[in-house]
Amino acid sequence: MARAGGITNAVNVGIAVQADWEDREFISSLNVRRLFEFLLQFEATTKSKLACLNEKLDVLERRLEVLEVQISTATSNPSVFT
Repeated sequence: MARAGGITNAVNVGIAVQADWEDREFISSLNVRRLFEFLLQFEATTKSKLACLNEKLDVLERRLEVLEVQISTATSNPSVFT
């Protein structure tokens, strides 16, 4: 009798360990999925913000080019401003 109870207890422990292992694998895969989703969202947000900054930089570069031409014109022909 005692032996049968020991085997049953060992089987129950084995089942509990297996279930615990499967739960840990599920939680681990769930965490990987959450991390992956976060990274996708982060990439999309970052790309959007970088595109906005790039547009602003393009505007500033064009303004700088205009100013450079105006300065070049003013230094080569000062009578324009008198």
